[in-house]
Amino acid sequence: MLRISTRFLQTIACAATLAAAPPAYAQPAYPAKPINLVVALAPGGAADIIGRALGQRLHEDWGQPVVIENKGGANTQVATTQFVRSAPDGYTLLLTAEHTFTVNPSLYAKLAYDPDKDFAPVSGLITVSQALALHPSVNVKSIAELVALTKSKPMTYASLGVGSGPHLSMAMLQSMTGLQAEPVQYRGAGPAMADIIAGHVPMMFVAAGLMVEPWKAGKLNTLGLGSERRLPTLPDLPAIEEILPGFRASVWFGLFAPGGTPREIVVKLNRAIQKIMAEPAFVSRFMAPNFFEPVPGTPDVFAAKIKDDATRWSKVIKDAKLTIKE
Repeated sequence: MLRISTRFLQTIACAATLAAAPPAYAQPAYPAKPINLVVALAPGGAADIIGRALGQRLHEDWGQPVVIENKGGANTQVATTQFVRSAPDGYTLLLTAEHTFTVNPSLYAKLAYDPDKDFAPVSGLITVSQALALHPSVNVKSIAELVALTKSKPMTYASLGVGSGPHLSMAMLQSMTGLQAEPVQYRGAGPAMADIIAGHVPMMFVAAGLMVEPWKAGKLNTLGLGSERRLPTLPDLPAIEEILPGFRASVWFGLFAPGGTPREIVVKLNRAIQKIMAEPAFVSRFMAPNFFEPVPGTPDVFAAKIKDDATRWSKVIKDAKLTIKE
């Protein structure tokens, strides 16, 4: 007769109970709750537009709300210095301009964040090309003619502050051509453009989307775009690089998680975003009308782009002898 010990039966029962119970370490699939998206710039601009559009699409795909929180100021430092205290769990993300990583480390004597350790690059989003906009009274047909004009008479240009896109783009043009002009500072692109159209200031670099309608209406002239090549949406406008190799006047925006965020979350976010950015409906509704160009690639490709652009802007800042001590 087969005898089974009481201890053996107890062992079998215990094993069955453990097998039926869920693992104590199991975590719900990401995302399991709302995501907070911090936009490091004021409402209404390119970052805000693309952030809200992506947030809505992620909500549709994942079923979790994406809450937008605008925190502009100090060349994106207001948002970034608070963001780095966030938990690295993928539920607080940062949408910011490239200046956070490519300009500020060279421009500011001291930063409240470490651009290499405090962030996990998730995905590039969009590039916004800048156009060199001129009041029609500036009667020039080329960059060479503009440079010659600035050497024969005092000229100014509209800027949005030290280290801003319009400022650094003009600094690069000055460094490469010898163009001479002094900045007039504005708090926003809207007031600056109003003064360009009115003829109070002769020129500035400004996002292509803000320049197109006044240009088509004959209220502005332009000598070209700062994009790497001509934009498909504006094929008749040359890229300045066509006549000035190496010149770029554009600003990209990207998405970041706190440093230490699990790799699987970063990769999942990247794949979801890249998929959305390539959707024809998304392109026609948000990208094309605003003259946004996508920034494709994996998190590693995006991280490499950040390093390359930081090197380029570091030289521009050094050549222009720019620094902010505070």
